Amino acid sequence: MSKWRPMHNVLPDRLFGWIIGILSVLLVSLTLYTAYFGVFPDGLQRSGHLLLVIALVYVVAFRASMEREGPVGFSLTLQRLWILVVLAAGVIATGHHIVNFDAINDRWGEITDLEILFAVILMAVLFDACRRTVGWPIVILASIFLGYGLFGAFLPDGLAHRGYSLKRVTAQLYLGGGGIFGTPLGVSATFVTGVVVLGALLEKTGAGQVLMDFATGLTGRLRGGPAKAAVVGSSLMGMISGTAVANVLTTGPISIPLMRKSGYRKEAAGAIEAVASTGGQLMPPVMGAAAFIMAEFTSTSYLTIAKAAFLPAVIFYAVLLAMVHFEAVKRNIALLRDADSVVDWGSIAKRSYLLAPLPVFVGMLLNGYSIMLSSFWAVATSVIVSFFSRASAQTPRRMVETAIAAANAVIPVALACAAAGVIIGIITLTGIGLKFSTLVVLLSGGQLHVALLLTMLTCLILGMGLPTAAAYILVATLVAPALVDLGVGLLAAHLFVLYSAMLSSITPPVALAAYAAASISHGNPLKIAVLACQFGMAAFVVPYFFVYDPALLAIDVTWVQVVLSFVTAIAGGVAASVAMMGFFAYRLSVIERLGFALAAVLFLSSDWRLDALAVLMAAALITWNLRKGTPHETTAAKIGSEPIKSTKREISNETHA
Repeated sequence: MSKWRPMHNVLPDRLFGWIIGILSVLLVSLTLYTAYFGVFPDGLQRSGHLLLVIALVYVVAFRASMEREGPVGFSLTLQRLWILVVLAAGVIATGHHIVNFDAINDRWGEITDLEILFAVILMAVLFDACRRTVGWPIVILASIFLGYGLFGAFLPDGLAHRGYSLKRVTAQLYLGGGGIFGTPLGVSATFVTGVVVLGALLEKTGAGQVLMDFATGLTGRLRGGPAKAAVVGSSLMGMISGTAVANVLTTGPISIPLMRKSGYRKEAAGAIEAVASTGGQLMPPVMGAAAFIMAEFTSTSYLTIAKAAFLPAVIFYAVLLAMVHFEAVKRNIALLRDADSVVDWGSIAKRSYLLAPLPVFVGMLLNGYSIMLSSFWAVATSVIVSFFSRASAQTPRRMVETAIAAANAVIPVALACAAAGVIIGIITLTGIGLKFSTLVVLLSGGQLHVALLLTMLTCLILGMGLPTAAAYILVATLVAPALVDLGVGLLAAHLFVLYSAMLSSITPPVALAAYAAASISHGNPLKIAVLACQFGMAAFVVPYFFVYDPALLAIDVTWVQVVLSFVTAIAGGVAASVAMMGFFAYRLSVIERLGFALAAVLFLSSDWRLDALAVLMAAALITWNLRKGTPHETTAAKIGSEPIKSTKREISNETHA
């Protein structure tokens, strides 16, 4: 029996539910309408998008304050008043762009005194909204850049700029096309929202569960099957959500309990899920929001980026599967032989029609249609096929729920993009990006390998606590030009910084994906992050492969070159994983580990002679390891169950007995 609540509590709940539903539907409808009929002018499209996002943030915040139990004191009253004031201020400051769109355009960026006030108000509202939804890191980072724009003239030579007034800075950020309403927010208002709606629909109709069931069916009866299911499932789910945290929260409740049941410790289960879900942002056809932003930054079609990212993504997951396999064998993770490992392939086949939107989306992209129109028809297809079953049918109520789910996913991306617009606006205005790129080149001494290490380290530091899209925007503006100056191809340079920015999701101390996994596995988030870096070694290595061997990006090369590069990259990744795990068929000696590490480095080269030497080295090391007859001795397992301690002879005697 449900708990009775007074009518004065029920009515506000219903009212807020209606308001949130209406705002979410408007946010989704704006993107879908313009996807089919054409995009509004940038100022209108982006302002409308941000206005709805800000309104949703503060309506939800006010609802949360109303739901607090206990007496209404002065502090709570003040908090509610602040929310209402900020909501009104944000709507007015953003709505000014919509109401006075023509007048603003006619002035060609000349800002009025009232608009300076609106600019200051909007930045304050934006930072507060980011604090509530994205977190403090991006607020602090944007504030530092804003302070640099206003007071950078007083810094020492080398960092100082010529000085800019409040009027000039606010004109750049509020009215300029490179500020708050710049390209990143435009990508959120068009491409990202359309694809997020598609992902929300696929999840609500049950298509995501079909993918997870398929992954579990493929790997469930293998050693370490639940962990391998998490890897495969997250790669497939990446085609739906495209964000690390969303992947963890979608696949984690299924895979993490199964991993725990099969013998993995809670930290290891969380780490495997975190790294597998992080890589989902790299898996075409629907990559993360950063990929759409990359298309704009590099003036490259999204289809070209998806093609270039495909093989590196496959390499990442292939090496991750190898890491998981070696860990399962090393720790004696048992096979699942109970009802959990029984797969109903007939049920999966019957529900496979729910995946129809994916080939529609990919097919339209391949035929030259825009991302927005492709996502529109994929959404339409998903709605249509949902009615093939009563359980998945998108009734009006369910469509509103889907819109709310999509809006929840769009809000942090949109706000992060708007805040990143502040950073980009200051970088563009002051020229600090060129100074930073020059600094990277100088520190590296013109050596590419040093520049790559510096770039990855910079991306990991700047990306701490940021969504991948915001982290990519920042490092693509600051660091990617340095790699291009050193001879790295434009697409390879941007994919390198995308990989590096993505890794901040699992890199301690601020690892968003690890914290999400910890909420499910109940493990220590820091330990999960450290283990995720170990399992995610492939993500740290793969970017170096396609920088040194661009054939992996399948651009302007023959298919023979692509195949050879692909095979050697996987071989190098597996060799590196063996060296890191210290185990193949038997425990490796220090010399063997160094040998596998050297083979991995040799595989990095595009020179076939070095590749051949690496193959010979790896083959010799594998043969030597397989010929060992010594016990498989390990200490108490840190991951999984107790390790095997039997020799081959003992196992043979037990079998004959």
